[in-house]
Amino acid sequence: MIKKMKIVYCIPALHWSSGMERVITQKANYFAEVLSYDIYIIITDGREKKPYFQLSPLIHLINLNINFDDLLGKSFWIRAWGYFKKQRVYKHRLSTSLKQIKPDITISTLRREINFINSIKDGSIKIGEFHFSRVNYRDFKREKVPAFIQKIVGKFWMNQLISKLKRLDQFIVLTNEDKLFWFELENVKVISNPLSFFSERTSDSNNKNVIAIGRYSHEKGFDLLADAWKMVNDKHPDWILRIFGFGNNNELKQQIQTLNLIDTCILEPAVSNIEEKLQESSIFVLSSRWEGMPLVLLEAISCGVPPVSFACPCGPRDIIHDKEDGLLVENGNIKELAEKICYLIENEDERKRMGKQARINAERFKIEHIGKQWETLFEDLLKRKRS
Repeated sequence: MIKKMKIVYCIPALHWSSGMERVITQKANYFAEVLSYDIYIIITDGREKKPYFQLSPLIHLINLNINFDDLLGKSFWIRAWGYFKKQRVYKHRLSTSLKQIKPDITISTLRREINFINSIKDGSIKIGEFHFSRVNYRDFKREKVPAFIQKIVGKFWMNQLISKLKRLDQFIVLTNEDKLFWFELENVKVISNPLSFFSERTSDSNNKNVIAIGRYSHEKGFDLLADAWKMVNDKHPDWILRIFGFGNNNELKQQIQTLNLIDTCILEPAVSNIEEKLQESSIFVLSSRWEGMPLVLLEAISCGVPPVSFACPCGPRDIIHDKEDGLLVENGNIKELAEKICYLIENEDERKRMGKQARINAERFKIEHIGKQWETLFEDLLKRKRS
């Protein structure tokens, strides 16, 4: 009997509805059900909470019950001491688990285990899988700490990470753009995130609806989008912008009221049927200041919705072919963002052409294509190890 490839994923938890949890679940399900790999997912937090996304019954889920989240809300010194103690427990329990499982490959999502995973002698190949971008990653920002101290700590923290990444057998990033930022490393490879769905029905781009999706947070740039929408609304008051998101949006609500946009810029809660909302839209807008690789942009193009996106680091440049299947905008340029949204509103034929091409180009992100890249990587690493 041919031995199944045994793979372990290390991730803090699976009960969150965030992109990393969704992608790990999707890939793990594919590896277990399609490629017949023996998949283990080891988590540290979540206690009795169920995974947010459907996990295949073929997958072994192990909770080490470290619960770093218990430290949230504590004072700095209590958090620091508590983290130190929990980190020691995590290293011991993960090391014990890996030596019992004896995986061929162990994958870190570059959370707390990246600090010690290379030192665990369980015989497995070690891979780091990065779900963000280097831009703004591991920045040390504290309001009461002087700027020069923040800069020193941030640089030290990043250098520490680089030293850990160099020891990995492979380091995976999501975009070619982000790969360029990791100039110190020679073990970097690009494998994109897969589409979470490939819609059977697509948008006809006829509805006067523009859509944006994401967490209500600074990096998503919805404040910039609201300012841009004011310019769009002045020219096209019959079009509606709907922002679907979660989190605190009080400041954004106030901004929309101040701009007199309450009738045409609608803040919607996060919904489970976002595919349908995309199908009802004619333009998708990504106004993020930075990204890792925006899944919502992939979802939009899979539904045939032409995107207008800031060329922020990282992701949009890898996904959008400018003027072919969408439009790229200088990062942070609100006026240009408004102009390009207006361009698609005013040019129906171009809007529909780009939407159809976006749908075609989205196929390269299907799970079977991304899964094949991972399968090839795993096999190559194992061959390298045996040789």
